[in-house]
Amino acid sequence: MIDCPSAYIVDGDSLRCGGERIRLLGIDAPEISHCPAWRVCTAGDGQASKRSLIAARRNGRVRYQAVTVDRFGRTVAVVWAGAVNLSCWQLQRAQAVYKPKWDNGRIIARACR
Repeated sequence: MIDCPSAYIVDGDSLRCGGERIRLLGIDAPEISHCPAWRVCTAGDGQASKRSLIAARRNGRVRYQAVTVDRFGRTVAVVWAGAVNLSCWQLQRAQAVYKPKWDNGRIIARACR
């Protein structure tokens, strides 16, 4: 488990911990600005999704457990603020959608029941 005292929320499914780029495991949130032509993006309000994750950060110390690295070089991780799993937080508030293909070992599916 890695502590992240400097957690900076980038958007509804990613953050920075110092120089480390971290992607929340198993979810996809709406884009902040526009959807690149090469992908199908999750519908919704990207700014609202980011605000939701910012609010979740107030639940306590941010920590993460790395699971893998994505094709963009980001650490894909299970991230908590206090006892709150941030992927579950976003799903429960309809600020992201569950992506089974991105949930290594069904970690998020089990955690968010």
